[in-house]
Amino acid sequence: MYGVNTERVDLKNPVERAEVEGFLQGFKLGLDRDVDYTIIIRDSASHDPRIVATCSKAKSVLKCFAVREELEGEGITSLLISTLIDKLFEEGIFHSFIFTKPAKARIFSALNFKLIHSNADVALLENGIYDIHQAIEAMENKYSIGEGEKTALVMNCNPFTLGHYYLIEEAAKKNQQVLVFIVEEDQSLFPFAVRYELVCKGVAHLKNVQVLPSGVYIISSVTFPSYFIKEEGERLRAYAELDASIFGKYFCSRFNITKRYIGEEPYSPVTAVYNEQLKKVLPTYGVEVHEIPRKAFGDVPISASSVRNIIKVGDAHIQELNHLLPQVTLEFLNSYLGREIVETLKISDSPN
Repeated sequence: MYGVNTERVDLKNPVERAEVEGFLQGFKLGLDRDVDYTIIIRDSASHDPRIVATCSKAKSVLKCFAVREELEGEGITSLLISTLIDKLFEEGIFHSFIFTKPAKARIFSALNFKLIHSNADVALLENGIYDIHQAIEAMENKYSIGEGEKTALVMNCNPFTLGHYYLIEEAAKKNQQVLVFIVEEDQSLFPFAVRYELVCKGVAHLKNVQVLPSGVYIISSVTFPSYFIKEEGERLRAYAELDASIFGKYFCSRFNITKRYIGEEPYSPVTAVYNEQLKKVLPTYGVEVHEIPRKAFGDVPISASSVRNIIKVGDAHIQELNHLLPQVTLEFLNSYLGREIVETLKISDSPN
């Protein structure tokens, strides 16, 4: 062991944060915007106690890991990881993940992390009380997902619009079994419980449609952090490819999903890149990707973001919502919780 201790970084202190960012830049890495806890190790034997190693976490995800090359093999990695896992245990989190470069994946495999998937740019591993295989098996049993070929959709529905309904209905008309995964990550204006309930109620009459929570392995801060922090560039493509591959490799194979429906994306660059990766990746797993033109009101495609903008503007355009939202969502907006969300929207923005 190098004979040093870890030190917590005050992420709200611009000087301390900048020091970590400068260290990571030497590894062509950055300090992600979603990190909530960062630790470092300094060279205590030097007159200049510079940073020699660091690692951060964002909820249950360990990331932004870097160790000076001359210290590799000195137990530094083990110290960083064990310190952060202890922190997770303090927070009641017993299932963790780590993002790292593919070439470094073997280091974490030696620390009992299991590789979920890797591509040219990023590897995702996990450690804890269950793994992806057990999670999918539990989902299969809980929701009685049967045999036979299936078509899948993955939606956030923030909120549930007539555009979402149209896409589900189109899939239901042309396929025998349809699975709709609602993004479970709670980083949207409309909470997951609300989004899930609205979709369940809104498609209840479509008897060949089953609505499911997406869990942690589909469009989450674990598999696709760029979706929530609206990050663009090569990192976005790497994470989009990762999420698409995990869906094809694990969910499509286990649930016999042979098609995935997506809507055209004229507004969100992040979702547009994700759609590109789905069309590129899923066919390699034997899954067809069907991109459907969006339902429009007049000449304008319906989107959740446009709905939120109308709500934010207020009464001047509120009647337009009758043409954009199904009855179940309109009724919710008039409920006590719905009115609370509307008031929150008027003072803030949120992801799609």
